[in-house]
Amino acid sequence: MSSSEYPELHRGGSLLLAWQLRGKRVVLVGGGAVAAGRLVNVLEADAVVTLISPREGLSPEVEHRIFVEKFVDTYHDRPFAGASDLEGADMVLTAIDDNALSEDICRMARERRIPVNIADVPPQCDFYFGSQIRRGPLQVMVSTGGQGPKIANIIRRRIEDALPPAVAQAIERIGALRRELRKRAPGVGGELGQRRMRWMIKVCEDWNLEELAQLDDEAALRVLEGWEKGTVPSYEEVMGGRASVKTLNRVVDSLASLSSVAGPPLLGAIVGVAATWAFLTRR
Repeated sequence: MSSSEYPELHRGGSLLLAWQLRGKRVVLVGGGAVAAGRLVNVLEADAVVTLISPREGLSPEVEHRIFVEKFVDTYHDRPFAGASDLEGADMVLTAIDDNALSEDICRMARERRIPVNIADVPPQCDFYFGSQIRRGPLQVMVSTGGQGPKIANIIRRRIEDALPPAVAQAIERIGALRRELRKRAPGVGGELGQRRMRWMIKVCEDWNLEELAQLDDEAALRVLEGWEKGTVPSYEEVMGGRASVKTLNRVVDSLASLSSVAGPPLLGAIVGVAATWAFLTRR
């Protein structure tokens, strides 16, 4: 086979991972605005956090996380004390203005083979945080490899604006359906695992995100009836009297186009259809 049949390699990138930090110990040195962002990142990953910073250097957000929400497991109201502060750490982060101390912390962490990130100093980072989107279980990261954090932020906002409002709920519903399917068809790998994967892919392809977001427990059971038959029921078949979101959207779009020609009288019809859509999607 010619090399053109395979994906082209683009060297020099990062290995993007969904790093599982749940229950792992993260040492964060610093308490300012940058540290606040790092703190949110690791707390949302359910890490066990030790934060080291004199109290007078804490930002209002970091103070809130420590003393009001009490999300920080261990807080040391003092400067970094040395290698002993890294004992038992699974990850080390620094967000301080002292470059010499940051370099020392980086060296100590690497000597102990602990992954380290020194804010705003890419050569001293084993990983980058990137610009992130969080909508429920959905996480999206945009990284420029430390070269253009602001560009990553601009791109992230454009992606975020393009996401449909129902995306988080749709993912939660499809996750619940997948778990229920695993109960009915347990096992890993093999022909059953492949069949289960193909069936779930078809559900995601046949139902749009707005429709998946309406997949309550009762409707999910009706969808799962298709698994036994080797089919995927349509939205209309499962929801019965509920009009399809796709159909309602097409009607609204059509009325909107007509109103530009026929004028204000059709605006009331558009409002009526929109109200009907809102009512049906909440049922």
